[in-house]
Formats: sequence, C-alpha cells, structure tokens
Amino acid sequence: MATRFEIVLHGGNAVALRAAGEEALDEIDRIEAQLSLYKPTSEIAHVNARAAREPVRVSPPVFRLLEHAQCLSAETEGAFDITIAPLVRCWGFMGGTGRMPALLEVEESRSKVGMNLIHLDGREFTVSFARDGVMLDLGAIGKGYALERAVELLQDAGVTSAMIHGGTSTVHAIGRPPGDEPWKIAIERPQQGAAQPAELLALVPLENEAMSVSAIWGRSFRSGEKSYGHVIDPRTGQPAEAALLSAVVLPSATETDALSTALLTMGSAGLRRVAGLRERARCLVVERRADQLFTDSIGIPHSTH
Repeated sequence: MATRFEIVLHGGNAVALRAAGEEALDEIDRIEAQLSLYKPTSEIAHVNARAAREPVRVSPPVFRLLEHAQCLSAETEGAFDITIAPLVRCWGFMGGTGRMPALLEVEESRSKVGMNLIHLDGREFTVSFARDGVMLDLGAIGKGYALERAVELLQDAGVTSAMIHGGTSTVHAIGRPPGDEPWKIAIERPQQGAAQPAELLALVPLENEAMSVSAIWGRSFRSGEKSYGHVIDPRTGQPAEAALLSAVVLPSATETDALSTALLTMGSAGLRRVAGLRERARCLVVERRADQLFTDSIGIPHSTH
C-alpha cells in the first residue's frame, strides 16, 4: 500500500489503548503482506505469477475480498476493476511517474483487463486467469480493507472513540471524539494553480463511518499541453478525466475506497448511480468545465466559493 497509517485514540486506559493501536497497525502490515502487488511473497503476487497456468489457492479472507471486488465491479459497470494492472503498467505508473504509450500498447493492455477474465472457485478458494498477462492490483480497495479490519480489532478491544487514516485519502471514525460533535474531516478544493493557497471545499462529519477521497493529481505527467493522472479508467484504457476529485462516505472503508475510485472515473454522470448503491451513501464529485470548477454532491454540503 506504500502509505502512512495513523491512529488517534481516546479513552481512560492509556496502556490498553496503546496495545490496541499497535495490534491494529500490525494487522495493517499483515494485510499488506497478503495483498501487495510488489511483494513477491504475497498471495496476490503468487496469483499473478501462476493463475494463467493453473488455479491458485488463496486464504479465505483474501478470496472473500476478491469476491467483494467482483461484485463492486459489476455494480459500477466496470468503472472499478482490480484487473487494471496491465493498463497501469502500460501508462508507466507501476513504480514510475508515467509515460505516453503507443495506441497499440493501450489496446493490447486493454485485452488483458476485465473481471470476465477472472474465475473464482468458491469450493476450492482458487483463482484462475483466462489468459496470459492478466494481473490483479488491489490498490484501489486494499487500503480501505486494511483500515476496516483494523477498526474491527479496535472495537473488539473495547475502543469507542478513535480515528484511523491511511495516507489521508481514506479515514475511518469510531464513535465520536470527547464532546458532543462527530469527527470532522476536511476536503480541500482542487487547486487550479500551484501558487494558490488551499481552500476548504467541505467539512464532513463522520461517526462510525469511513470516507475515501480520490483525485487525479497524486501521480501525473504532462505530454504536450495535457496532464495525465495515475487513475486509469478500465473501460477506456485512458487516464480518468471525467472528474478532478471524488469522495464517498459509507460504514465500510472497503467500499468507500473502491467506490470513490469508480466515481472519479464516472464523474458527475455517475454520482446518483454510486449514491444509490448503498442506503447510507454520501458522495461528492468535482469537475472542471471550461476552466471552471463545478461541485455536485449528495449528502455532503460543500462550499460554492
């Protein structure tokens, strides 16, 4: 996941809180060791290396996560897809800062992307690929999944007030901080110029909920007059450009992580679809139209300035 995780804990027993926090962070490390695309000993690395030749058995929790990802892909009509790795590599974002590929490279990579190329055997807990070159990348769901598992451990340990975040892009709140107000998480308005100061776009209250924010500027490169971001739309094979930023709030960090990525590729046209997938969903999306920023949201009040 290659990101920094931090926890804020409130309670009366500092020793117990520290122990619970350390256990939660250890769980995140363990999950990264299972899911990392870049660790050769991970379960996902083993799947990527062998599943085109033979069924590869994975642990039941990893298998359930893959099933969940398969369902989320279907619900978003392919806007979220864990088989995106060949396109990420094609565009130079797999361990790099990006590059402009040839059209034939993009077409060849797209032929290796799609959940229809993955077979999950629920009886044997195995994963098979339909062709060579298929590769799983859980980068758009793994961080949220790790946070959700860490939150479960904190709650099992009796923690009733906490906030944990991964790389500031996904945050999960337990209960409320001391006082009567929920946790409040700021979303900054996308900057249109490097010299512009940060501006508040929204202040989102969270209580026993998670929020994920996806944006196109995390890693990008310029070619000619255009900038290309690291979030690739699996449906087109091109870097996402429908929106600049998206945010999704739900009880499940696993789902907010995946659905914020889907919403970023879908843009405002997908806002109501994503919000309608879950009863308690709150969503926000920012687009650039004719050099102006436009924000649309469901359930998240935002600044208009």
